[in-house]
Amino acid sequence: MTAHELYCDLEKFGQKNANPAIVEKYSRYFKDGYNGFGLNHEQVKGKVDEILALPGISQEFILESSLLLVKSPKYEMTAISIQLLLGFRKSWTVSAFKTVEQWFSIGITNWAHTDYICGELMNLFFKKELVDLHSIRHWRTATNKFQRRAAVVSLIKPMKLSTDFTPFYDFIEPMMHDPEREVHQGLGWFLRETWKKQPESAEAFLMKFNDTAPRLIFQYATEKMTAEGKERFRRSKRGIG
Repeated sequence: MTAHELYCDLEKFGQKNANPAIVEKYSRYFKDGYNGFGLNHEQVKGKVDEILALPGISQEFILESSLLLVKSPKYEMTAISIQLLLGFRKSWTVSAFKTVEQWFSIGITNWAHTDYICGELMNLFFKKELVDLHSIRHWRTATNKFQRRAAVVSLIKPMKLSTDFTPFYDFIEPMMHDPEREVHQGLGWFLRETWKKQPESAEAFLMKFNDTAPRLIFQYATEKMTAEGKERFRRSKRGIG
């Protein structure tokens, strides 16, 4: 089987099992539109398992194929790429990370794929020490806003295993005035999680940007605080966001 043949097989599978009701259900979560076949979780997992069981399927083949699949406008194609790559997680090398990095320039266009990549692939890349903060420093200024979102959301699980949050705060500081809503949400999410672990350091970091950073960051970051705690982060003067 070639990468192109796998692509065609998956496209036929998607068309055969298309379900407009599922597409309509998930469309509400994507303000920029949702383009999918409408496959359910069991159908996707079953197809992934079927592919991984084929003779001769290698990590190199999956990485090559993913560069075709992620280009597809169909939502499930990228989801399948992620799951196929997870099937080889025990034998990942840096090449797996480098391929995933390429995905952002060819087809990652929504928050769901971004967060799936961060929570599953990037988390394991960090655990296996295939990447570190230095590896993704350039993601903070990437053209694709979802890659910038990934720069911070990728840190959520690794952060929880650390006791020193200073390197993480230093890493995200240049991003605190990013212009995109999706990045603001990612920053706020990350800071909410740091606050749960170390409230004093999180609040000190937030206070540095209280009068300049977009308010959506604070909306997410202070979500679990008491009303009194949130009051501390009301903007003292008119700003952006």
